[in-house]
Order: sequence, then C-alpha cells, then structure tokens
Amino acid sequence: MNEFEAILSILGHIVRALGFIALGFGVGRFTMDAYKKAVWQVQIALALGFFAMLVGLTKYASAGSMGMFALSAGAAVILSGMPKKEDAEEAKKE
Repeated sequence: MNEFEAILSILGHIVRALGFIALGFGVGRFTMDAYKKAVWQVQIALALGFFAMLVGLTKYASAGSMGMFALSAGAAVILSGMPKKEDAEEAKKE
C-alpha cells in the first residue's frame, strides 16, 4: 500500500507542476496582452494584480509550484515582447 501511495504522490506533484505551468503562462499572457491595449489605470491594476498573485503564491504554494509558475509566466512575458512573424516578414520586404 505504501508503494501505491508513493506513486500517487509523485503523480500528484507532476500534475500540480503542469497545472502551475499552464496557470503561469495563461496569467502572464493575459496580463501582457491586456496591458498593451489598456489605459494607464487598468495597466496599474493589471501589474498590481499580477504581482499580488506572485506574492500570494509565494506564501501559500510550495516552492516547486511557485517555481513552475514563475518560469512559465516569465516565458509568457518574454514571448509577448518578441515581434510577431508577420511583423518581421513585413520589415524584411521593405
């Protein structure tokens, strides 16, 4: 029975890590997409909400979960800053 519980525990940690990867990427992408199109008041609210979520996860989530969230949110922020393929192709044509 102990082996079965150990296997379920490992699977639970993997599922939690994958969930925090998806959550981090989704929140980071949503924040950056909405940030570019919003007025300054909404930009402040988005930044405060994003960082408040980071602080809350630091306090209440495990270190591995927080790391997965931070890595995927960072990836979303970096990807949102990169130029789109269409923009790069148009710049080459001109």
